[in-house]
Amino acid sequence: MNVQFREFDPFNVWIWIEFSTVPSEMEKQYVEEVFNSWFFLGKLGGFNAENLQVQDMGLEVSQMEYDDDLADSSMVALMHNMGEVEYEGNWGRCWFDLGTSDAIALDVLITALRQFSKDYVVLESLIIGGENEDWTTGDSRYRSDTFLDTSDLN
Repeated sequence: MNVQFREFDPFNVWIWIEFSTVPSEMEKQYVEEVFNSWFFLGKLGGFNAENLQVQDMGLEVSQMEYDDDLADSSMVALMHNMGEVEYEGNWGRCWFDLGTSDAIALDVLITALRQFSKDYVVLESLIIGGENEDWTTGDSRYRSDTFLDTSDLN
């Protein structure tokens, strides 16, 4: 799977996926579950690079003391909104407002989609940001009535 970055605005970013063939309904459902799961973790503040206590500890975490004060004092890193996944031919795309989540969120998504492509559905490309010349985003920029309903997450 080829990974490419284009113009990037974390508050207004399209994530594009190129499938090797036109995806089936089941393949679409799998991709949507990956995006929904990733967004849900982001909505809960899971991608906060200021609070990577276990990662910073290294391999030996037995009997580690987790510092609640450090966790509480780190800046909140929340994703804000997600659009619906859209499909056209062998392309899929989804719009996100990544809010204040840290760049580690993108690393997690890329790593997950790379493994997903090996195990489930072959993905040719993952493009973060920008738009495709043959499928513009101009008239599908998200309005407030097209966001994923996250009211029950707060």
